[in-house]
Amino acid sequence: AVGAHAVAMSRITAAEAAVVLGCGPVGLAVIAELKLRGIGPVVAADFSPARRALAATMGADEVVDPAVEPAIVAWRRVDGTRPLVIFEAVGVPGMIDQAMRMAPRHGRVVVVGVCMQADSIRPMVGISKELAIQFVLGYEPHEFAGCLAAIADGRVDPSPWITGTVGIDDVPRAFADLAHPDQHAKILVVPGS
Repeated sequence: AVGAHAVAMSRITAAEAAVVLGCGPVGLAVIAELKLRGIGPVVAADFSPARRALAATMGADEVVDPAVEPAIVAWRRVDGTRPLVIFEAVGVPGMIDQAMRMAPRHGRVVVVGVCMQADSIRPMVGISKELAIQFVLGYEPHEFAGCLAAIADGRVDPSPWITGTVGIDDVPRAFADLAHPDQHAKILVVPGS
């Protein structure tokens, strides 16, 4: 539902392309929603091979390791002509600035990654490119219901990104495990297990 909300708030259209920076649970949800809406191409970038594989499974048209090929270079290679919306789903200092620097003129940056630390940007980058930057958080009840319906009727299969299950007593361990992106993307808490 967080991904569905980010895509809805972006007001992206079928005439536009998307780059998703970060393929953790939120980035994967953004990819799933983009594909559900018929958006493409969708370029996804993550350092983790496991998360890149999940991004491809969720429907990303092109998946890159940003250490090998920057996401914007991949977008130019596979499309490069449509207006671009960049979804920043990493949430660490420096990512908003990086997204702004990679965005083409008149591009849009949707910040869905939650950075809990102070961060800085270079306003002149945004000004000179006339960028639109939007921050989004959470979801609306109707978006949550829509996601449940999409899962129930088979339009979206979230099972690939559920990489483990734990009982209530193991929730602290699950959070520690999630710090290892090559091992887990989403851990489901199953009471009584």
